[in-house]
Amino acid sequence: MVCKSGMAAFIFFFFFFLIILIESGFSYDIPTGESDCSNRWIHIRRLPSRFNLDLLTNCSEYHIYDDFCPYLLNHGLGSKTHNHSHSWYRTDPFMLELVFHRRMLEYPCLTQDPNLANAIYLPYYAALDALKYLYGPEINSSSEHGLELYSYLRSDAAEIWDRYMGHDHFLVMARPAWDFSQPLNMDPPLWGTSFLELPEFYNVTALVLESRAWSWQEQAVPYPTSFHPSNSHLLESWLKRVRRSRRSTLMLFAGGGGIGATPNIRRSIRNECEYSTTDDDGASANEQICYIVDCSNGICEHDPIRFMKPMLQANFCLEPPGDTPTRRSTFDAILAGCIPVFFEEQSAISQYGWHLPPELYDEFSVFIPKEDVVFKELKIVDVLQSIPDAKVRKMREKVIELIPRLMYRRHGSTLGLKTTKDAFDIAIDATLERISSRLQDVSFR
Repeated sequence: MVCKSGMAAFIFFFFFFLIILIESGFSYDIPTGESDCSNRWIHIRRLPSRFNLDLLTNCSEYHIYDDFCPYLLNHGLGSKTHNHSHSWYRTDPFMLELVFHRRMLEYPCLTQDPNLANAIYLPYYAALDALKYLYGPEINSSSEHGLELYSYLRSDAAEIWDRYMGHDHFLVMARPAWDFSQPLNMDPPLWGTSFLELPEFYNVTALVLESRAWSWQEQAVPYPTSFHPSNSHLLESWLKRVRRSRRSTLMLFAGGGGIGATPNIRRSIRNECEYSTTDDDGASANEQICYIVDCSNGICEHDPIRFMKPMLQANFCLEPPGDTPTRRSTFDAILAGCIPVFFEEQSAISQYGWHLPPELYDEFSVFIPKEDVVFKELKIVDVLQSIPDAKVRKMREKVIELIPRLMYRRHGSTLGLKTTKDAFDIAIDATLERISSRLQDVSFR
């Protein structure tokens, strides 16, 4: 077993080696169809290691927070689910900054000259750096999160920032935006840091796991699942398995909560599942109405085996909000070909517009207002059973069609898979478009 400090050191030095290659002029082969880099050039801003790689060496420091050392393996994908796995990893979604950084190093249109770049990528591990404010010794100084980075950007090669005052910069923040939205000068401090409230960073595009309803700075990108294929064959094999899977469960809920007395959507789901049987509600003898995968206390978070098989056997996956509106489970469900059922718009339809355009939701998902379920006694099972089988099959095909664009393929993937745009590719393309549009709308002296 690799010791925690050794694991962090290994990742540090491997990343350091790659960064040196990039900065020395090394470049990856540009995939077929990607040879035109017009308006797609990105410069990776060189930051001191205290803003990224040094943070990995503290992976076991935050005792209240889960030890994240095991999830640093494979550049943030985590360890494989088993020794012979080719595509499945124990991925922690909060490692997205690390995953993104690794993928950026093989982006085909990198330039060492920031003056030629259409966008500037900041390889700052914001969510990891936030831990010292959320769980560590600087919890009462959370309004200062980001100020050290801004000071560096303004003092070292300030002309890079000053050219567009940060409008051309972007970074990844692997937590919900709410975790970075504490009002400035809040006394006593509430949960979170104030990074997104700092005027210094108003112009920067932040890719987050969940955005706010009034987002100006941030854009939500998909949560990483545990599936990271490295070639087209592995992807196609999984898609075939999803299509062949026998769906013997009407609806499934994988999650925790809903056990208290307070009325809420999770409690309603649990009650409905508890009282559903194969003898009522019009279910056939071979169909189970509802199945619950109990994921209390985070036991499912790094163990996809617990929930992927049940999801493969379900027609619909229920995606109620929890502490925040969005859930990683939404993307696990889609990966399994399970049609997601949403209960509030902030759970998806107003979040992931780059990857899941709003006009597509009726084609691959079901929306049931949570108020109708909790307070008006609307039965979820009645809504789902009223959907014709032909429409269910059509919706599932749309879900399967979405899988490639929502997954994060493994770094170093084969050329064939690189021609299929994944969640990273779509995020980069849309970020470049967003920055281009913003620069056209803003006048610079």
